[in-house]
Amino acid sequence: MLEKDFTEADRYYDAQKKVKEIKAFYEHLTVYVLTNPIVIVVNFMTSPEYLWCLWSVMGWGVAIILHGLKVFSLPPFFNKKWEERKIREILEKENKQRLESNHGNKFE
Repeated sequence: MLEKDFTEADRYYDAQKKVKEIKAFYEHLTVYVLTNPIVIVVNFMTSPEYLWCLWSVMGWGVAIILHGLKVFSLPPFFNKKWEERKIREILEKENKQRLESNHGNKFE
């Protein structure tokens, strides 16, 4: 019974974390959508001969796309499975180092 509660608590925490990530993405997207028209207008008012606003729109747009891919787990990298694989890899490496250092101490 205790393990079931723990699992449900973990699932709730994970879902809560995911909702916060999605909310942060939509806030980021909203700021992008509201800010870039201002940047474009300022560009056309101050220096219409050079469209520097494209650097802002495109650069920030790439950041928005990457943020969305991460939040919605669309890329094949940096998703939950990748995280679990890296955690296991790091733990195995630490265990191996610990064993090697313990064996070295026994022979001294």
